[in-house]
Amino acid sequence: MIPIDLSGKLALVTGVGDNMSFAWYIAKALQAAGAKLVFACHPRLVGIVENILTRDHPDDVASRQLPFNAGTLKVEKVLACDVSYDTLADVDEKTRNDRRYAKHGDFSIQGLMDTMLRDYGVIDILIHSIAFSPEIKNKAIATSRSAYLTALSVSAYSLTALLRAALPMMEHRPGGAAAVGLTYLGGERVVEHYGGGMSSAKAALQIDAKQLAANLGPKNIRVNLISAGPYASRAARAITDIDKAIQQAAQNSPLRRPITPEEVANTTAFLCSPLASAITGEVIFVDCGFNIMGAPPEP
Repeated sequence: MIPIDLSGKLALVTGVGDNMSFAWYIAKALQAAGAKLVFACHPRLVGIVENILTRDHPDDVASRQLPFNAGTLKVEKVLACDVSYDTLADVDEKTRNDRRYAKHGDFSIQGLMDTMLRDYGVIDILIHSIAFSPEIKNKAIATSRSAYLTALSVSAYSLTALLRAALPMMEHRPGGAAAVGLTYLGGERVVEHYGGGMSSAKAALQIDAKQLAANLGPKNIRVNLISAGPYASRAARAITDIDKAIQQAAQNSPLRRPITPEEVANTTAFLCSPLASAITGEVIFVDCGFNIMGAPPEP
């Protein structure tokens, strides 16, 4: 049996917001393979994630069970990070004075990486699971400049900013380091209800990942993306009729079914492992083949 062994690796998983997200399932798969975990969450979501990790509610307990009978999810730390800000000096006065932010100290990208450097000194795996537009329900023609730029900054540029700040801890790691981000078919094709600059942000993220793979390859850092099919996360339910999107994808994909978050998580674990040591700069589709279809499949 070919193993996926991430023992001794430290994974920084960004964008964790709850126990239904891709980031949560990815974290569980990485730990099932042996990795230690640090979560980076938006400052307003830190408390929610900490509660899920400690509550005795049956649903929370079940959500902490690792796949492959590997035990229970254990996170070394939950850190606050708003990837809108490279340093604390970039934070506007309103946000700086917001108690929901201020209680976390330095919640910028640099603050996150300073803590990682102080407490761990290394990062073997970086997971980018971050996307936001304040106008995602708007069609492109109705999207404001401000919302468009926010979508690009938070959803795309943040990968570059995180990797640049993490570089001293990731370069020339034994066996190499890996970064994996999440993208969507909306970055390549027009997808209904995926507006507000998000389609442009995902397109930017995809070319950025290729650029970063080329930039960081000499430092033995691999950068890849997973383009996941539609999935009913809490965030997706808030922005669109996700059940309709899932049904359409399932009916029109070669495998005739929706994806599961575990499938995205397992692919991520593979991409972070030595088994994928020659894979970088790629967008791997985990969508039951939906992306290849130009017309509905034959019955």
